[in-house]
Amino acid sequence: MHSLTPSLLGTILFLSPGIAAAPAGLESAEKSPLSTFHVPPTRVVWQSDAGTENAASLLKTHAGQAVLSEPQPPCRLTATTNAPAGILLDFGRELNGYVELITPMTADQARLRHVRVRFGESASEAMAELGGRQNAQNDHAIRDQTVALPWLGKKMVGPSGFRFVRIDNADPRLPVELSQVRAVLQIRDLPYVGSFRSNDERLNRIWQVGAYTVHLNMQEYLWDGIKRDRLVWIGDMHPEVSTIHAVFGFNDVVPRSLDLTRDVTPVTEWMNGISSYSMWWVIIHEDLWIHHGNRGYLESQQPYLTALLRRLAQLIGPDGKERIDGLRFLDWPSSANPQGVTAGLQGLLVMTLESGARLLTTLGDTSTAQLCADAAARGRKVIPEINGSKSGAALLSLAGMIDARHTADAVLKLNGPKGISTFYGFYVLQALAKSGDTQTALDFIRTYWGAMLDLGATTFWEDFNLDWIPNAARIDELVPPGKKDIHGDFGAYCYEGFRHSLCHGWASGPTAWLSQHVLGIQPLEPGFARVRIAPQLGNLQWAEGTYPTPHGPIRVRHERRPDGTIASQIAAPEGIRVVSADP
Repeated sequence: MHSLTPSLLGTILFLSPGIAAAPAGLESAEKSPLSTFHVPPTRVVWQSDAGTENAASLLKTHAGQAVLSEPQPPCRLTATTNAPAGILLDFGRELNGYVELITPMTADQARLRHVRVRFGESASEAMAELGGRQNAQNDHAIRDQTVALPWLGKKMVGPSGFRFVRIDNADPRLPVELSQVRAVLQIRDLPYVGSFRSNDERLNRIWQVGAYTVHLNMQEYLWDGIKRDRLVWIGDMHPEVSTIHAVFGFNDVVPRSLDLTRDVTPVTEWMNGISSYSMWWVIIHEDLWIHHGNRGYLESQQPYLTALLRRLAQLIGPDGKERIDGLRFLDWPSSANPQGVTAGLQGLLVMTLESGARLLTTLGDTSTAQLCADAAARGRKVIPEINGSKSGAALLSLAGMIDARHTADAVLKLNGPKGISTFYGFYVLQALAKSGDTQTALDFIRTYWGAMLDLGATTFWEDFNLDWIPNAARIDELVPPGKKDIHGDFGAYCYEGFRHSLCHGWASGPTAWLSQHVLGIQPLEPGFARVRIAPQLGNLQWAEGTYPTPHGPIRVRHERRPDGTIASQIAAPEGIRVVSADP
């Protein structure tokens, strides 16, 4: 079985992913799709000035089992009524799961010891008190709790999304001893079939971090965040699904999540309560169809798909203007610009109806397909005011409703990547590629997503603003005096302060984009029967990688010749016809 690569996860001890068949009496038990890995701490970031002994023992190699005779002195935390006794551990990268506390033999076994455990996606979050100015919370996952420890045993605390864990003795009357502390990572044990490498190590790292961000969120269902937003958000899924296609190929977490949301959402309502999210549900289905060609699955969506598209077609009025009801939302930064939101919704609705028309034509429903096509044609005649919204402009450009090159110059490239979001930044990159400006898109990726790496990120964030950078401390250090806390002092809308998720799948867009546009691999017919390979290197000297398909991975290497032209080596599996440009 393929285990997760050291370049992504560091030192990991692999445990059994499960049993082949349920024991007698448990035939109705469902095998989890998740595997378990044990991850040791990499360093002690902080320890209290008094009352802490032998903290470094926790960094040594351990067996993961309570023992009668300890090979080294356990970590001992002795608190007083006036002074806490605690430690802050760093596990080296963002994880989803639990922390496991293992205790030694002590003389007084009758009295329970209690510890307070705080998870953090940043060092400062793990040190924070609940509430307050910096908004530390327990939403979706309890990241701050006090628990009792067993005598000579194990206690697993969680789950949450975290990199850092602070452990304090919660009872000044009794010392606490810990022989071992380790993280319990829960993740799907999947091979990274897709890959990307170039002469730019910053881009290579960004591709990997985007892949890992989504991988962590591929739990029983496809979440958007592993600390907060441990939910299926259909619109947020579109960049995530694009990344899954580029990295893993088909995975059942995608249809499982699409179907869950369909089944809990009457077609008279909007998925997740957001109009645009029901539109993204349609577009994701076309992406699935073109990548994997599973006609049986597409046919199973037809009743809901047809009813939804009939509803959406009615939202283009006789004058061509969209008249979408309910919550009007694209991404958070654009929400303060209602004109930009209207522009984006007009473009997204046109794209959705055209996507639906193609799907229903495939399914043989020509009458509803024509209804969608007619509505989209009316919608194309209306170009709302963009009002400087990069998100709205990107959608109108991708819909082909405004000139891609003019839009890139007039809106998308103004002030560089300022004004984009980690979510809709994906569509800004797509619109830049459509305009032919790969170089600017690469610069946006290096500057915007790369800045998160410069601040210590190992996964990409719910949102990010370049204005936060000046005088900000890294997330993997305690904030020095005079510095800003990039996690606790910033954020906006629903993600102020420590409520801000530092692992959000919608932020993974550069991973999919680099595979689609720099490697240049895009399917043209269902199931990758035909694929266009048209690399756009920008200022890169070379790029190489793989892309998953139902027939096996496509392998490419593109290299710039001295005259500026590109030499490509392409190895496509049997059953795939390769073309170099649109027919």
